[in-house]
Amino acid sequence: MNLSYWEIKSWLSNTDFTIVGSGIVGLNCALRLRERFPKAKILVLEKGILPQGASTKNAGFACFGSLSEILSDLQSHSEEEVFQLVKKRVDGLSLLRKTLGDKMIDFQQLGGYELFSDADLLERCLDNKDFINTLLNPLFKKEVFSFKENPFGFHNCENSLAFNAFEGQIDTGKMMQALLSKAQQKNIHILNSITVESFLEDVNSVKIKTNHFEITTKALCIATNGFASQLGIPRVKPARAQVLITKPIKGLLIKGTFHMEEGYYYFRNIDDRILFGGGRNLDFKGEETTEFNHTKMIQDQLGMLLKSTILPNTPFEIDYRWTGIMGVGEQKKPVVKSIGNNIHCGVRLGGMGVAIGSLIGKELADLL
Repeated sequence: MNLSYWEIKSWLSNTDFTIVGSGIVGLNCALRLRERFPKAKILVLEKGILPQGASTKNAGFACFGSLSEILSDLQSHSEEEVFQLVKKRVDGLSLLRKTLGDKMIDFQQLGGYELFSDADLLERCLDNKDFINTLLNPLFKKEVFSFKENPFGFHNCENSLAFNAFEGQIDTGKMMQALLSKAQQKNIHILNSITVESFLEDVNSVKIKTNHFEITTKALCIATNGFASQLGIPRVKPARAQVLITKPIKGLLIKGTFHMEEGYYYFRNIDDRILFGGGRNLDFKGEETTEFNHTKMIQDQLGMLLKSTILPNTPFEIDYRWTGIMGVGEQKKPVVKSIGNNIHCGVRLGGMGVAIGSLIGKELADLL
């Protein structure tokens, strides 16, 4: 890249903090650093023209886990660990709403539902509802999960739906626009289409090599989540999420956020459309990728479930299809740690970026 003196001086010199990734975590990290260090020079590097991972591609669920998902988590986590996972999500959503305001993210608390195609899973959730409500009572002070008869006309599923009045939804695009605007107002420099290829730590600084230039920074924060392994951070696997959205449907009565099969399928209303994603459980290994293409098997399954279960008596057309890359691991606990004296990371959000991204960004900044 042919850089002028002005470009080097204004954007790429005397940098205090450099953040890789301009998604939810990266921008919240930058905002927290600005709060802590008002005079610091803060630079954010983003490899996409927009945030590249899941921050602009997620379904916009302001949720903390369905009933069956929480029960599934209890098979690999202790009760205290599950409680802390839910608490982190609740605290993260509260911080997101406080940072940007409900109007700026179009937050709507319409409640969340879970559909059951498996009678045994429904029975297990019914049997454990009171136990989970008791576990979560210190957080909500009220019963979280209850059951309702299917009011939406869904087919090929049990008539009882699990209901969670605390669940909400946001407009993902508005959220990211608000975060970017807030960062720019705080004099945080954001450079797009910049890929970090490598970095090397010295005693008091970090040298960063990108596809266009090399810079030196006093501290480096990595907030690339699903792409973390590309920068040498272990224990984080990419997980592709495939999504589609219908054209507007006249008289659409479905309102809220909906989960199926322990959260591996999810759908919601948005702008008189149905947004539907998931299916990673059909091919875990194949979806462990950073490629943004979609696959016929999963897209066909999403289309079939839309037609047979979600909109069985309603004509619809698919308008858009896209994919996002999440960061997952053997456990759902995020990785927020220092990996050098001047290098730190906040990754592995486990598909809960909207819920915990703000909090992980703050925790990442507070490592410095």
